[in-house]
Amino acid sequence: MGDAAGEIIASPNVADSSKDSVEPGGVPDEYFRTSRPDIVGPDVPDAPFPIKLSGPVQHGFGRGSKDLGCPTANLPDDSLPPMIDAAKTGVYYGYAQVTPSEGTPSSLSDQDVCVLPMVMSFGWNPFYKNERMTAEIHIMHEFKADFYGYDMKALVLGYIRPELHYTSREALIEDIEFDKKVALKSMARPGYKKYMLDPFFTV
Repeated sequence: MGDAAGEIIASPNVADSSKDSVEPGGVPDEYFRTSRPDIVGPDVPDAPFPIKLSGPVQHGFGRGSKDLGCPTANLPDDSLPPMIDAAKTGVYYGYAQVTPSEGTPSSLSDQDVCVLPMVMSFGWNPFYKNERMTAEIHIMHEFKADFYGYDMKALVLGYIRPELHYTSREALIEDIEFDKKVALKSMARPGYKKYMLDPFFTV
């Protein structure tokens, strides 16, 4: 994914998040885009999932909505260690929730503050040549207002694919849309749906 998502390799169980772990220019996309399944992961999350992330929503690079039609919410750098310690870079799926800080006025609706499905790009985004690692979360819901500075919690439940080096923006957009479908179908299974009620969230 851009700003704030072939064969699918196995769910990552070994930490592998250094910049050097991504081949120069990213993993070649020709290999990984050949025959993608529309459901990934086991029937219930296995180690290292679930991974909990939280922090105030940050301004990102401003390209998700503009370039890719996929708005994202970025987590601050100090929220990333749980991912860095447990997982490799790539695209992930799970649930997220945005809530206003306690005691502050909110422009969000009741639907906006529900626990919602998300896809997350975690890494360096080789298409855009990021200089630092980011966690860019696309919540699959149409928000009517911005929520910069609001609190966001994300529960990462599974791995979709590695970061890829795209030769065109069109190919990247195509994969982002497929990532969303994979996430929704993968989380439709009972072993994943139950995490919508996880005590980590405000429900």
